[in-house]
Amino acid sequence: MSELQRYDGRRVLITGGGSGIGQATTLRILREGGRVVAADISETGLADTLAKAGTDRERLTTSIMDIADEESVRSGVADAVRVLGGLDTLVNAAGVLRSAHFEDTSVQEFERVLRINLVGTFLVTRESIAALRTGDAPAVVNFSSTSAMFAHPYMSAYAASKGGIQAMTHALAMEFGKQGIRFNAVQPGSISSGMTDGTGASGQSTGPGLPADADIALFAKAAPALPLPGGVPFAGPDAVAAVVAMLGSPDAYFVTGTEVRVDGGSHM
Repeated sequence: MSELQRYDGRRVLITGGGSGIGQATTLRILREGGRVVAADISETGLADTLAKAGTDRERLTTSIMDIADEESVRSGVADAVRVLGGLDTLVNAAGVLRSAHFEDTSVQEFERVLRINLVGTFLVTRESIAALRTGDAPAVVNFSSTSAMFAHPYMSAYAASKGGIQAMTHALAMEFGKQGIRFNAVQPGSISSGMTDGTGASGQSTGPGLPADADIALFAKAAPALPLPGGVPFAGPDAVAAVVAMLGSPDAYFVTGTEVRVDGGSHM
């Protein structure tokens, strides 16, 4: 099946572009003709994305950015806008996942997840608004999660951060609707990515996944309804990248202030 070409001439900034869904989204939008700045805290991850871009790499620029650091975001977004000559689509894919028993979670650990996921999305979006105002059919795609609306045990900090992103997405869609900037979110679930595989925004190990004594029966409702080739439990990040590409393109011109769940029906 031939790829769509919805991004010819579009200027796109994607955070978390060095791994997982962010990398898959970068490669998807490049194949659709977009000019992309892929930002990530991991230089190794960005080098991998550049290598995988193949002949599309001439339209890809990589940028080291720590979305939890205000100055890094300010300079990184400014550089991206300068390189691209403007901004039409912003994809806030960068994030981290931490799992732990609630009573064992320190304030520092809880705040760190909020800082990267929620505050990081806020910072990148805030710095991008001025360029988006003058963009072509401007759109922002944020990353919520099925954990924002459904019970995922041992992920209290992550769920709180993703619920905050989802609520903020709705607020921004209302605030900037008359200016023509669309805001939507995706809710990935049952997806194999850097976070679910044990790596995060840095591309490095985030430590152990679920607690050693986790009650796996609590995840019984998280199994996808749709079958996957080979009987694997999780879909690849390309499943989410395809939806992100739609939401960030002019095809979704009448879609704003909502979220799209991509989970194979695991939370029906």
